Amino acid sequence: MKRVSTRLGELDCQIVDALPPGAAPELALLLCHGYGAPATDLVPLAAELMALRPDLARHVRFVFPAAPLSLMELGMPSSRAWFHLPMELLTGRQRDWDAYARNVPEGLPAARRAVMSALSALSAGTGLPYGRIVLGGFSQGGMVTTDVALRLEEPPAGLCILSGTLIAREEWKAKAAARKGMPVFQGHGRYDDILPYQAAERLHGLLTEAGLKVEFVPFDGPHTIAPEELEKLADFLVARLPAR
Repeated sequence: MKRVSTRLGELDCQIVDALPPGAAPELALLLCHGYGAPATDLVPLAAELMALRPDLARHVRFVFPAAPLSLMELGMPSSRAWFHLPMELLTGRQRDWDAYARNVPEGLPAARRAVMSALSALSAGTGLPYGRIVLGGFSQGGMVTTDVALRLEEPPAGLCILSGTLIAREEWKAKAAARKGMPVFQGHGRYDDILPYQAAERLHGLLTEAGLKVEFVPFDGPHTIAPEELEKLADFLVARLPAR
């Protein structure tokens, strides 16, 4: 298995694959970490997914971008963010994500542009069209990649939302209609005390009502990635591989 640090567009990235020398990937997964995590937080998932489904090792390139913002000012020097969150959410004085979802978070457009630049560079470097690249992320990474997936000129191969939530509600609702039929994997813990399960259900409802094909995987757990969720995610990725 190879791991390379490089820059794609505006973002520093870790690239992992187990492809034979000289082989080109048939699919890529661009997976974004969550708020407050280190840049390499999700990198171990590549090996786990490849171990679960060997087809992924033979055909998929995994890309893990680092969010552009440092949280050093909050006392977390190794932590990154895609966009800053209001202090009332961080301190627990406000846990009303439904109210937060009504607006476009400040900083989301800049995060969107950064991810789009990395996606464009990934496509150019691999020769893969967007229809052969799966986007996704955990928590805030799932928010920004959902926003990107709904706005691209052509749909990606799929979208993976791992413990994400609904934001920019009216914009997403308007954009989702143009993504009818796009496959989505959405996992969320029923006991998530960071991003409430009920908000994930509202996101699921918005996407399914717009005609997206959502595989919704609830699990009995907190704000995390559960083993059973990872297994189903591996199956979702295998299903995105070109037919043979």
